[in-house]
Amino acid sequence: MRLRNWIGVVISVLLLAAAGTVGILVNRSALRAADAVHRADSQALAVNNGLLTRQLQLLSAKELASFLTDHVLHLGKGSAADKQALATLVAKSTTFTYGALITDLSGNVLSASRATGLPSAADAAWKPLKASLAAGQPGFSSIMNVNGTYLEAVAVPITVGGTAAGLLIGLNPVASTSLQQYLETLKDATHTTVVVDPAGTIAATDTAANVGTKVDGAIQAALAGAPTGGTFVEYTSGGTAMVAMVVGQLPGGYAYVRTQTRESFDGAVHAKSQTLNMTLLAMLLIGVAAVSMLGYRTMLQRRRSDERFQALFQHAPDLVSVLDATGKIAFSSPSAGAILGFETGLLVGTSVFDIVHPEDRPFMVQQFGTLIGEKNGVLRLQCRVRPADGEYRWFEFTASNQMDNPALAGVVINARDVSENRAFQERLEFEAQHDALTGLPNRRRMQDVLGASLRYDAVAVLFVDLDGFKPVNDAHGHEAGDELLRQVATRLSACVREDDVLSRVGGDEFVVLMPGVFDPAAVEATSARIRQAIEAPFTIDGNEVRIGASVGVHMAPLSCDPDEALRAADHAMYTIKKSGGSRAQREPAFVVSNHGRHRAEP
Repeated sequence: MRLRNWIGVVISVLLLAAAGTVGILVNRSALRAADAVHRADSQALAVNNGLLTRQLQLLSAKELASFLTDHVLHLGKGSAADKQALATLVAKSTTFTYGALITDLSGNVLSASRATGLPSAADAAWKPLKASLAAGQPGFSSIMNVNGTYLEAVAVPITVGGTAAGLLIGLNPVASTSLQQYLETLKDATHTTVVVDPAGTIAATDTAANVGTKVDGAIQAALAGAPTGGTFVEYTSGGTAMVAMVVGQLPGGYAYVRTQTRESFDGAVHAKSQTLNMTLLAMLLIGVAAVSMLGYRTMLQRRRSDERFQALFQHAPDLVSVLDATGKIAFSSPSAGAILGFETGLLVGTSVFDIVHPEDRPFMVQQFGTLIGEKNGVLRLQCRVRPADGEYRWFEFTASNQMDNPALAGVVINARDVSENRAFQERLEFEAQHDALTGLPNRRRMQDVLGASLRYDAVAVLFVDLDGFKPVNDAHGHEAGDELLRQVATRLSACVREDDVLSRVGGDEFVVLMPGVFDPAAVEATSARIRQAIEAPFTIDGNEVRIGASVGVHMAPLSCDPDEALRAADHAMYTIKKSGGSRAQREPAFVVSNHGRHRAEP
């Protein structure tokens, strides 16, 4: 009996030892898989926010470039006209509210919107701005402290005859920019988000009081070598282990940095893992004491294993699911209820593709099949998902093939709702291709459409220039001029067909594209409607204003060069302009030859 008991004890010990070892290995494997997905997801989020930061920086430079397109600067020392133009820029801008200035190529100030409070020309923060300009890119300075105000200078070259003759510089008070406001929306108790200059000075942060301070020395040391794809920096601050995600190579040498404690980064999963290991060791010791505990300890082991996986997915910040080889949901984290609105466990056993948008479903099925064939493969993509309310939202997925992992035996999906970020990106793309004043497509968008249309069909190009706009602008001010342009855009929109493209290409210049039009009479009818619409009186700030429109027309044949077609229509308009403008125009001028651009008034 004793031998039998000892045999039972030995078997119990061996079984428990084996089970404990397997449990620890499974726990470590699951933890590694979760860490890999978490790190990849954190890196993807940081890179995405770094891209948004880059776009916001470049939008500020684009604002200066757009200003140069609509204004002619004299570049004279103390020019009153240039000072007035700078004052207009500062008054209208939501970015360069501190001021603006014009310098020569050596940095000497020619004109400024303010008499005092300008950064010193000897400030070392100008160095990255000059380096960017020398490389043919917009210039961004490091952070400068001017009388307690932290500034960033943004510069674009002023060209005369195709050669740089000076610099237009906008001064950006970083504590009140759109970038600062955006980062404040990302504020979270578990992490800190900052954008820093090459010297490690904070330019924008989710805590406004920290603007102008320095980041930790370990982060400063990593700034120069940080790639656009991001890198992790682990360091110690005040005895606390920290983790930072650094996305570098932003314009001007800036970098996006997201920091948090190592404890909050690892989350509750690591703590649960340590607890589980101790529990398994205790089970091994208890098994040695009595054979009768064998069955009980086996049951406890299963329960602890379930708790382990529940802890793994319960505390994940996003929606976490495990799919089998056919795409059916084997496990869905409780966060599915909060994110998608489904009751906990309701999705288990259903196909994940049932809630994918029908237009995205074939591609997702194909990508899932590819992932199943790649051992330990990782896939990142976006698609539309239908929550319980039925309104599709965009989600970003990170899928990891863990079919060969005994702890998971499935495909681990980590998903987060990116609808707001996607909408923000689409808005940036729209603004890049449309005129901010009128909402019409801009020159870039018009040229893209013209080039694409000419590859398949003939296009009638109408170049419209307003007659008498400058006197209205001079007499009533820029605000009245802007309102007049908006009303002109509305009237022109009513004159064109549904398939036509109306765009604003410059100050008071518009272009109408009429794809597939071969009949000059149809073009003349449109031209006449435009002239009649523009010659009707406008009401601006209670004043009746009358202007006209010179309309140049070019019938561009199939496969015509887009730039040649636009120049020909421009020249036709200029010919009308020289002959007296809209009031002298009776028929549109049709031109097929190649002529240069103009800027003359009749």
